[in-house]
Amino acid sequence: MFFKTLLCARPAALVVLALSMGATGAHADIKDYDFQLVEKETKKGEGIVAVRLIRKSDGKPVPDAVIFATRLDMEPDGMETMKTLIEPMPSTEPGVYRFKVNLIMEGGWRLSLGAKVQGEADSLESRLVFKALP
Repeated sequence: MFFKTLLCARPAALVVLALSMGATGAHADIKDYDFQLVEKETKKGEGIVAVRLIRKSDGKPVPDAVIFATRLDMEPDGMETMKTLIEPMPSTEPGVYRFKVNLIMEGGWRLSLGAKVQGEADSLESRLVFKALP
């Protein structure tokens, strides 16, 4: 009787195991996501910097990420302490995240972002470099 119960329970356990593995395997690894600058150059002064969040495997935009950390500084020009304010702005395009900035100097700027992608356990961190022109 014990062996008969064990034989019946074994296939059910395998089905549960396979389904649970499929549920966790449905999500990509956080390394499969990437922020990209919409434009790599912008004008000095007040303006908008936009970034696109994509899934690398298929290039599709990733909407509804939660941006929880932002920093904008001049580290590319050796002035990491030269930073400026950055303010999130609404976007009408899925997967595009816009920020109001005040680029007080010409030169290289680094945008550092921290984001939480829906359905992923880890957080995404990214550093993007662009130029402010006269």
